[in-house]
Formats: sequence, structure tokens, C-alpha cells
Amino acid sequence: MENLWRAATGQDPNPDEYRGVDFWNDPERAGWLTKQGDYIKTWRRRWFVLKQGKLLWFKDPASATRGSTPRGVISVGGCLTVKGAEDVVNKAFAFELSTRDSTMYFVADTEKEKEDWINSIGRSIVQHSRSVTDSEVVDYDSRSR
Repeated sequence: MENLWRAATGQDPNPDEYRGVDFWNDPERAGWLTKQGDYIKTWRRRWFVLKQGKLLWFKDPASATRGSTPRGVISVGGCLTVKGAEDVVNKAFAFELSTRDSTMYFVADTEKEKEDWINSIGRSIVQHSRSVTDSEVVDYDSRSR
């Protein structure tokens, strides 16, 4: 029933958002997090996978297989910050991931897991950031004077 609802409301992510990402194989980080829903602000425990600049989530680890569809995908290259958020959501081990348009909240099981997720996502943001593209790099030495 839930899958039918997700399909009818267009909540499944576009396959273009994760095409070419082998999320089922050797992720940079994987584990349980509790995520606040986008529309209905309930908290749900989901299996998260960080791979190739994408943060994907599934109902459970068994759902993260080659032929499966993630329940959601965030391209971390478009994210601005990842930081602790216990005071914002009033939950221990909470952190937030912010884009220009929205902020998502997550809760880890321990302080160490929270810090590990923040560090891993932070590294991925830097590696996949689109803040400076090749076309924007200026080589001042080769400019004519």
C-alpha cells in the first residue's frame, strides 16, 4: 500500500538522480539514521548509504540492492552545510543538512555516529561541490596584459 501511495504521489526519486551510482557495493558510509519526513514531519528510521556524492536512503539494508529504488536521494554537491542540530530539533545526536532551498534533519544512534556522518558528508560536499566549475577558473598568468 505504501509503495502504491509513493508511486501515485511521485515520491520515488527520479532514476537520473542516482544512475551510475553503485550504492549496493562498497559505500563510503552506510548505516541507520532517523530522518524527519519532508511533508509529514514524522521521524522514520531508514538505512542510509553515502556513495559518489549521493546520500540515498532505503527502508532497510535488504532494500539496498542492485535492482532496488531508493526512497530518496540527496546530491551532496548541492548542499551548503552539515552540522549538529540537537538544539534545533531537541533530540540528542541530531544533525542537519542544508541546501539553498531546504534543511533536512537526521538523528544518529550515538554521538560518534553523528560525528562520523557529519565528517563523511562534509568530505563528500567538498569533493562534489559545484561552487567552482572548470569554466569559472581563471588562469591569470595566461591573460594578456
